Parts: sequence; structure tokens; C-alpha cells
Amino acid sequence: MDIKNKSPEELEALCGDIRARILEVVSANGGHLAPSLGAVELIVAMHYVFDCPQDPFIFDVSHQSYAHKLLSGRWAEFASLRKFGGLSGYTKPSEGDYFVAGHSSTSISLAVGACKAINLRGQNRVPVVLIGDGALSGGMAYEALNELGDRKYPCVIILNDNEMSISSPVGAISKYISQMMAGQFYQGFKARVNALLEKMPDSAAYMAKRFEEGFRLITPGMLFEELGLEYIGPIDGHDLREVIATLRTAKSMKKPVIVHAQTLKGKGYAPAETQAQKWHGVSPFDLKSATALKKSAAKSATAIFSDLLLGLARKHENVVGVTAAMPSGTGLDKLMSEFPQRFWDVAIAEQHAVTSMAAMAREGFKPYIAIYSTFMQRAYDQIIHDCAIMGLPVVFCMDRAGIVGEDGSTHQGAFDISFLSAIPNLNLTAPRDEASFAKIMEFSYSFERPLAIRYPRGSFGDAGDFASGEINLGKGEILEGGDSDVAFIGYGTGVAKAWQTASNLNFKPALVDLVFAKPLDTELLSNLSSRYKKWFVFSDGAKIGGIAQMISAFLAERGIEGVRVVSFEFDDEFISHGATSEVEEALGLTPEQLAQKVISNLN
Repeated sequence: MDIKNKSPEELEALCGDIRARILEVVSANGGHLAPSLGAVELIVAMHYVFDCPQDPFIFDVSHQSYAHKLLSGRWAEFASLRKFGGLSGYTKPSEGDYFVAGHSSTSISLAVGACKAINLRGQNRVPVVLIGDGALSGGMAYEALNELGDRKYPCVIILNDNEMSISSPVGAISKYISQMMAGQFYQGFKARVNALLEKMPDSAAYMAKRFEEGFRLITPGMLFEELGLEYIGPIDGHDLREVIATLRTAKSMKKPVIVHAQTLKGKGYAPAETQAQKWHGVSPFDLKSATALKKSAAKSATAIFSDLLLGLARKHENVVGVTAAMPSGTGLDKLMSEFPQRFWDVAIAEQHAVTSMAAMAREGFKPYIAIYSTFMQRAYDQIIHDCAIMGLPVVFCMDRAGIVGEDGSTHQGAFDISFLSAIPNLNLTAPRDEASFAKIMEFSYSFERPLAIRYPRGSFGDAGDFASGEINLGKGEILEGGDSDVAFIGYGTGVAKAWQTASNLNFKPALVDLVFAKPLDTELLSNLSSRYKKWFVFSDGAKIGGIAQMISAFLAERGIEGVRVVSFEFDDEFISHGATSEVEEALGLTPEQLAQKVISNLN
């Protein structure tokens, strides 16, 4: 959509149309509502001032990029947002976006890399970044700012500030300063003053410099200017004319510039404006009543974890916990409310979360680290270096393990088994249902080495009516014997998938719950091999480095022959977005499809 010839009035009307389209589609499909509504004017101004796609448009996390999708030729296709085979809820190069995004704090690093390439080619292109204030809690953003301030590449970084509040007096002063700083006259005046200072006597230049530094102490941009970047703001991120004028100034400066824009999350939809956290990411809802269209009756694994950890915290005063900007998503919000001195949200800082809890374990506390499987990837070095080497008794509680549905390839929890299983001293376990989860959580408190627990998004699947035994390290369970030489071996949610697959067959395989992926129950597997010769492995994880490969390696090491192992884990490819049921069907992993695969393998 070409908007460069539109009048200010037409652009403002367009912002209203974009908000209406976002509300229409997200209310039907679900998605990130409040962030996208709050960023509309900023994105319209980006498209008006900069040249997309010639100028790289880089979105941090990119959950706020819906307006960009609408302005870059995807208005009609937007109805397929987050649907299987439709538009991604994040930026995606296959759709025409500059870069993939789904994790936080990567945007400024990408911009620095783009700047280097542009500089080497001698091109006249300016990367523009849209980053939320929350993403600036991630250390990677500061690593990139540190280099950008030194290199001085032309780059415009829009800081979308939708959380900070400034009191009226400071706000009034800041607005006056920002309006002055945003003007072409002031920026030219500042450059001329700097040139003049170089020619002045040392004493006069020193006094002038001290005055400038003192002046900057009352502006919010002191940190950025100390890092070597120009700072403009804060400006009203919903005043389209002001945003456009400011971005024009920033673009013309030919240096790295931070544009600080204050916005309101959920702008244009009253329920989202007043409860931004609730409306950050939503399932389908009714626009008029602002109520969800459907609610799951089954208790989610997250809620089960939250209640179990709360019980442990009430019972044991040394239980502490941390999350990285996901208190409600991980269920830690209840604990932060009841025990604010023992449970923390450290913002988007997974590395810091893990290392800080390692020190608490060293001091005799029992830390529980609640982070999504996909985000645990960001703290891999800290898991090894700060927890596992010393064998510290921390517990990694990994929510959203397995397929997570509409969030897609950047969020699927497919890899934690593979990347954690290689770490010495670290043990891996997974519950199959609520009862086994309770037993595992009790075990975790008394366990004196690092432990990782994985559990799914949403509720546990039906895994049959089997009682949960006591948890012992590296011990699995044979839930029921079979009437053939076939064994179904499940891990975590894979047990439910195995049980449901078995119900589609005309024979009865043995059903095994591994309970632990590391260490494996070698005694159970050895005994199993004498009775069952065809093993089918069910696990919501990657096939490479997964459960079946661990089992095959065990059989090879023990010299156990005659057992055939078939994996029903994820193939070596990234998993797309869509409803979980549709994604599983596309992967051939529904119980009915798996039953057919079992029959084909046996034949």
C-alpha cells in the first residue's frame, strides 16, 4: 500500500481502518492484540517516512507488527492470521518481511549487521527498528547499542514505551524538551555549537560542555547519549504528525538515533486500554462483550504447576522462584503475590534468571526457574556453566514443551530434550498427567542435583486411568502389559498419545511411561527387550537427539539385538503455526494416523 501521497487527515483515517481490521481478525483468530493496537501510528509513520522494503524494517519480537503486515500488501490475506497455512503472527521473510522474529532483544543487533552490510556496499539505506521498552531489559540489546554507539552507522531505533509513566511536572518539561530536540533547527544548532566548541579556548569549552552535560541529566536520553547515540523524545506516539516529523529529522541526521515514543497498549479498544496485560495475547473473543468465545474446561498444565509450586512454597520456606517476563504465562504470578520476597520476575533476561538462581542454590535455597521451553534456549550456557558443572539443585520448569500451536516455528518447544540431554549432572523428567506431576514436584524438592521438568501448553491429554507410583530417579513404569510383541514407550505427553493410538488398534501393545529421559531406566528397558521386540516411541520432541535415539544408543551399548525402535517424534524441520490439531495432522501425528503407521511398520 503506497501511503506517501496521503494527507495527514487521510493517514489518521487509515490508522482507524487498521485498528478496525486488527480487531476484526484478532477477535476471530486470536493473537497479540494490545501491542499491535498501540503501535499503529508508529508503523504508519515508518512506512510514510522510510522506504520499505529498501530500508530494512526490523521488529523486535514482532508481535506488534500487524499494522506493518496490513501496509505491505497483506490486507486481504490478513484474515488468515495465525491459521494453518496462513499468515504468521510474527514477521517472516517468506511473507516479504526483512527478518524472522519471535524472541526478544534481537532487533538492534540485526540493525547493526544490516548497517555494516549497507556501509560496505556504499548504499543509501537506513535500517529502522521498532523495539518495546520491555525488550530493552534483555542484555543483547545493550551489547548491540554499545557497538552501534561506537560505529556511528546511520540507523533509527524507535523505542515504543508503553509501560513507563512520568508525573505531570516532569512530563511537561520532557515534552517541551522533546519538541525542541526533535526540530531540524535544534539539531542543526546543536551541530554548530559542537563545531564552535572545538575552536573555543579550553576554559570556555569546558564550562559549555559541563552545562550541556548538566542539561542532559534531566532528560530521559542520558543513557543513550552516553552510549554515543542521539536521543529524541519522549514524543506522543499517537500524534501521527509529530511522529512523522520526528522520524524525518532522525532519518536526516545520518547517525544512530533513538526516538523515544510513548504509546498506550490497546489503543482504540477500551477493554485492552485498561487491562493491557490481559489483552496482550488473546484467544478468539466477542468484540462487543470482550469475552472469550470458548473456554477450556480442563485444568491447564501451567495452572497445575502453579498450584503445586505454591503448595511447596507454603510448606518449605527455602523454596524460591524466578521467571523472565512471564509471571502469568508460567503461573508464577500467584506465588509473586503471596510470597513477593521469594519469587521474582527479572524481565526478559533468561540468562540472568538462571545464574541468579544458581547463586541462591549455592546459598541453600531451592530455586524453581519457570521459563518456556523455547526461551530456555536463550540460557543454555548458564545452565551448563552456572548450574550443571557444580551440580546445584535448581529445578528448570519448562512450560510450552512440544507443539504450541499458533505461535509457530519461533515458539515450538521441540528442542529441550535434545539440547539438555547432553549436559552432565542434569536430569530430565516429564509428567503424563496431573497426578504424576504432583509426584514429580514432590520429588523435585528433595532432589539434590539439577532437574528439568517439561510439560505442555494447555491441558494434559487423556493418558488412561493409571495410578501414579512413587518417583525414583531413573525409574519408569510399565502401565500395562500387551498381548503381542509390541511396546509403546511414551515420555511425558507422549504417554497420552501412545494410549490414544493403542485404542485405534485391534491388538493390545504394552504401555510404558519412561518418566525420566535421563537417566533412562536401563533395568526396565533390558527386561522389556526380552518380551517385546517392536518398540514405538512417543514424545513431543525432536527426533534428532530425542528419546528414540537415546533408547537405540542404550540397546547398542548393551549389545541387545533383535529389538526394532521406531520414532514418532518430530522430523528434522521447523514446525509451522496453526491450531495444534491441524499441525499434528499435517505432521502425521494424530492418534489415528499413528495407528496406521504402526500397522504399516508391522506389515
